[in-house]
Amino acid sequence: MITVSNLTLRYGKRTLFEDVNLKFTRGNCYGIIGANGAGKSTFLKILSKEVDPTTGSVSFTPGERMAVLKQNHYEFDEFPVIETVLMGHKEMYAVMKEKDAIYLKEDFSDADGERAGELENLFAEMDGWNAESNAATLLSNLGIKEDLHYKLVKELDGKQKVRVLLAQALFGNPDILLLDEPTNDLDINTVSWLEDFLAGYEATVLVVSHDRHFLDSVCTHVVDIDYSKMTIYTGNYTFWYESSQLAAKQRADQNKKMEDRVKELQEFIRRFSANASKSKQATSRKKALDKINLDEIQPSNRKYPGIIFNNLGRDAGDQILQTETLGKTVNGEVLFKDVSFMVNKGDKIAIISQNSLATSAFYEVITGRDTDFNGNFKWGVTINIADIPIENAEYFEGKNDNLIDWLREYSPGEKDDQFIRGFLGRMLFSGEEVLKKCSVLSGGEKMRCMFSRMMLQQANVLLFDEPTNHLDLESITALNNGMKDFRGTVLFTSRDHELVETVANRIIEITPAGTIDKLMSYDEYINSEAVKKQREELYAAV
Repeated sequence: MITVSNLTLRYGKRTLFEDVNLKFTRGNCYGIIGANGAGKSTFLKILSKEVDPTTGSVSFTPGERMAVLKQNHYEFDEFPVIETVLMGHKEMYAVMKEKDAIYLKEDFSDADGERAGELENLFAEMDGWNAESNAATLLSNLGIKEDLHYKLVKELDGKQKVRVLLAQALFGNPDILLLDEPTNDLDINTVSWLEDFLAGYEATVLVVSHDRHFLDSVCTHVVDIDYSKMTIYTGNYTFWYESSQLAAKQRADQNKKMEDRVKELQEFIRRFSANASKSKQATSRKKALDKINLDEIQPSNRKYPGIIFNNLGRDAGDQILQTETLGKTVNGEVLFKDVSFMVNKGDKIAIISQNSLATSAFYEVITGRDTDFNGNFKWGVTINIADIPIENAEYFEGKNDNLIDWLREYSPGEKDDQFIRGFLGRMLFSGEEVLKKCSVLSGGEKMRCMFSRMMLQQANVLLFDEPTNHLDLESITALNNGMKDFRGTVLFTSRDHELVETVANRIIEITPAGTIDKLMSYDEYINSEAVKKQREELYAAV
């Protein structure tokens, strides 16, 4: 168990946390949520003793072992992969190294023999003799093949390093597990394995993540950081979001009778408890929801941007986009080949690939930014495109405009300051914030500016390449709703499972040997045996 008492953290005049009192208990998984800059990662660093609070304390149940997902991808570059994982169990690793050092001594004494015996007993008690085998299994489950297990970490690419560090954190079944964005750079199969692992894990887990599907799959509780306070709510992210929205609606409706409001909340909890059986944390979450106090359900103070794309200009005709044997090769590597499909009016298509470079290259081709490709594509004459590229630096670097002047460039008609301020206001830029220089914006702020730009373009076809990068959960939720409600056609790529599942009606996977094109939901697609067989055949042909 973790007990946080009267915790306060200040940086100069800025207060991140003030008088926080919380308890985290064994067998529960807590999702830490809050706006960008609220202090989610900093809170985990306080728990792991990397950051000292201004006042207050954190205490742990004696004897419990903590593991933390490391963010420094270069810390273990000079160590073999398998040894890096073993380092996750610090006590066992220290025993192993001391034991090995004694056996390497040339002048082995009686005292050394006694100490070696003690260490052997400790090593056995810690299941040390199975440690290397367990570490190898963990690495394999996380997608690190056996031929990499004894290479130095510096020989791996960035995505592989992330998986090694995740294996290190999970190794040895720690009593307390702190995970900061554990799904970054993981593919869908590895994320699914991690969800299953954590759903059955009987320790105390705290996780920071912007992946709503992941939070829903593993979390029994949500810890909301808002206005320097931290509050624990029962249930996963979706339960917190929907219940807080319901509470906000009820607060706004002052004329509603108290008994009607209570009945509405009770019905909401009953419905959500019944749906808990669909999640991997079903049993523990359903028990928790059945015991929930109605007073726990409070409206959120969080602000959501207004991402609304339905201000359509010209209606699209029936001819949207047709591709014929499109292909792209970079430095001899085939990113995709023989990509042929026709987009139908109103389609919302998720473009996916096992190689993220392939999807980005695909958008560069169909937007006309890249002219070095094979095959052909043709947009319909009525089509007006707006796109969010994966990299937006070219829109901001070297510019000294304030946000009003920056956005004015993309306004097709109305140029009035008040009109432009309205679009920026939807993206939570208010007051003097609209006079900020666009060159000093954070990644999340730049993305919100790009959404303002897209809304002003009044397009009937929208293209998105990883649009949730740099966004907080509030902006991701708003984007998700905006994409669902858009009346036009959408092509998009995203690692956000919930976004793809709730927006796409069609999945097109591009590969170095052709396409898989299915009119189905994302969950149906990833669980389809026919799709798996088709993918295997395509990659076997590469």
